[in-house]
Amino acid sequence: MRKIWLNRWFSVAYHYVNLIRNNEEGARFEFYGTHPNIDHVSLSACDVKETEPTVEGEAYIEFCLDFCVRHGIDLFIPRLHMELIAANVPRFEEIGTRVMVCDDLELLGNMMNKEKFYRSLEGRGVVDIPDYRVVRTAEEFAQAYRELTEAGHRVCFKPTEAEGGMGFRIINEDIGDPLKALYGWVTLETTYEETYRTLSTAERFDDLMIMEMLEDEEYSIDCLADASGELLTAIPRRKSEGRVYHLEYSEELLALSRRIAENCRIPYAFNVQVKYNKGVPKLLEINPRMSGGLYITCLSGVNVPYLAVKAAFGEEVRPPKPEFGIKASYVEQAVRLDSIYSREAMSDF
Repeated sequence: MRKIWLNRWFSVAYHYVNLIRNNEEGARFEFYGTHPNIDHVSLSACDVKETEPTVEGEAYIEFCLDFCVRHGIDLFIPRLHMELIAANVPRFEEIGTRVMVCDDLELLGNMMNKEKFYRSLEGRGVVDIPDYRVVRTAEEFAQAYRELTEAGHRVCFKPTEAEGGMGFRIINEDIGDPLKALYGWVTLETTYEETYRTLSTAERFDDLMIMEMLEDEEYSIDCLADASGELLTAIPRRKSEGRVYHLEYSEELLALSRRIAENCRIPYAFNVQVKYNKGVPKLLEINPRMSGGLYITCLSGVNVPYLAVKAAFGEEVRPPKPEFGIKASYVEQAVRLDSIYSREAMSDF
């Protein structure tokens, strides 16, 4: 039985562990999970769980190597500190542990930074890039805002190094009554004046990408590739109202995915996020890992996490055929963690 370890992941790793475990080929695995919070729900899907130390750099690599040796880990699927771990893949290979990570360090570093990645793709005919500026001072922000609005764009911004929606805001000068807004839903919208005032409190701040607001449909394309980055399948998932998603066939988006795969050669599972503006799909970002909504995409009949694991073990993976035209959603699910009482203690009640 092969042993798989996932370090600090999102809660959706709970689904990925179960998708790999309940694979259609009956392959057997034992799962190990670590997280600083021993009650993190992702660990409840694992056979063995441990508390992960909050250390960085070489100390974290030493922890990882020791963990793999102690437990005889065959495959390590990292999320936390991916760049650091990728730079040390040879050290894991020396102890017999494969690592499911993009080990092209330049490519991985670019994907983790939106500015670097946009620059690496500009002018190559791979995918359209939104109009953007990167700023580090309040005055640079003011200039970028003027240039983008004069070009006819609505404007939004996000840190160049951030996962998911962290730090994303939309600039809206028509928010309305601030007092009334306090009684409404929390939104991602803010005003130019408020943003400028906040940024002005620092002489310099971490890189902030100011960009055109993409107004139309948003797609998250879950992709599966072999170890060399050869694309095996791509499944576009369109975000609709609320929690509703559509798994759609789109030759335009599939062709876009093929161009990205051919140019970037990202292995295993990765995710391409695009949003349309005036009929053109423009790149938001590429996540070099399993996406947060991948478990929804797997309703297509393609078990992406398991097939990525097969590829990581060097096994042949034939291009799967996803089912499209699926409308899907999700619900909260109660997951029992360890009982706080022993069976003996319960007998006293």
